[in-house]
Amino acid sequence: MALHPDRLLPIEPEARAVARRLFAEVASLPIVSPHGHTEPVWYAENPRFPDPAALFVVPDHYIFRMLYSQGVPLEALGVPRADGGSVETDGRAIWRLFARHYALFRGTPSRLWFEHSMQDVFGIEERLSEANADALYDRIAEALASDAMRPRELMERFRIEVIATTDAATDDLRHHDAIRRSGWNGRVVPTYRPDAVVDPDRPGFAEALAGFTALAGEPDTWEGYLAAHRARRAYFRERGATASDHGHPSARTADLGSAEAARLFDRVRAGTADAGERELFRAQMLTEMARMSRDDGLVMQIHPGSRRNHNPAVFQRFGFDKGADIPGPTDYVEALRPLLAAVGNDPSVTVILFTLDETAFGRELAPLAGHYPALRLGPPWWFFDSPEGMRRFRETTTETAGFRNTVGFNDDTRAFLSIPARHDMARRVDCAYLARLVADGRLDEDEAHETAHELAYGLAKQAYRL
Repeated sequence: MALHPDRLLPIEPEARAVARRLFAEVASLPIVSPHGHTEPVWYAENPRFPDPAALFVVPDHYIFRMLYSQGVPLEALGVPRADGGSVETDGRAIWRLFARHYALFRGTPSRLWFEHSMQDVFGIEERLSEANADALYDRIAEALASDAMRPRELMERFRIEVIATTDAATDDLRHHDAIRRSGWNGRVVPTYRPDAVVDPDRPGFAEALAGFTALAGEPDTWEGYLAAHRARRAYFRERGATASDHGHPSARTADLGSAEAARLFDRVRAGTADAGERELFRAQMLTEMARMSRDDGLVMQIHPGSRRNHNPAVFQRFGFDKGADIPGPTDYVEALRPLLAAVGNDPSVTVILFTLDETAFGRELAPLAGHYPALRLGPPWWFFDSPEGMRRFRETTTETAGFRNTVGFNDDTRAFLSIPARHDMARRVDCAYLARLVADGRLDEDEAHETAHELAYGLAKQAYRL
């Protein structure tokens, strides 16, 4: 199972030689992780990870959605039920089940991430199988008992210079406060994620909205609601936040007059808004958030296009983020026009666009980012943070948007040990792409070295103001 030292690099000898030189320069650069979903309590309390299954299987929707697709019940994988019902709690049993189905991951990025972690973190070069499942479980469990495997120590070992968590707008950020009080020099920053109080289709929206304005000490009016957002964003910024994040069903934006927006808010708050009005409210709020970014400097990330909770049985039984979110077509050119009219020409604003619709890369996103000063392209996301997805992204966007209208790489993961594996993959794919440009005579090698450094490190720090 030992990882090939030239994995993901070009097969052509001349390009591979260049790629090796490029990768050697960036392989050990610090990791900037400006968008992810690890738990801030890990860094605040620095606990040991409980067992191999809890580390690799239970929290990782890339893993358990694949197993579920082959008929493995989520309960058998220890995935918590929304009603608190019984699920498997024996980590060894979950690990054995994972090992029995390990062949499902051939050719997937999940296998590359997993095997990178096994080798780089635990020194294991055997491929997981039913035959060695117990032995590998014991080796990993023994390692996890060491203080060197606690989150803070791993963050330092992985050379993670800064990592951002994703936090609800109503979060008290007590774990971030605890990190700051602890005296530890690791940098962990929050990210403002207001979806629960922006999306009227979210379960419990009315209660969340009332609690949100009360938390900020503002009235339940349109102006009070906007003031509450400004207050909460300031609360996040005081604790190190540099970005907000918005996961909307579509990229639609709107720019209503204040009176019309206030009437719409009243209908949404009362629960009488129809589907079109609820979508219009989300659209208006993207533009409002962009204006707030212009005022307070938070970088705005838009993650549209996921048809979330596509499987109603899984959603009812297990809740959000259980592998049943499916990409759909997404319009950007017309959808973003109101937001871009408001802030798109302002170079002090940074709006980072992501997509799950690859057909939009060359047709819409690269031309938009190649024109509007406020726009940047986020890296391939979710279903496409794979070698093939990363390569398609570079091939499709570079000719129109170049490199500096993109933001490097972010890992977007809940699986802590996959962070260095994902950055390693991205750096290899980018070095492979740059090496081919050199081999084709389109780029000098000194330019490729400079660009590789930017893609691996510099662009993320710059774009996210870190």
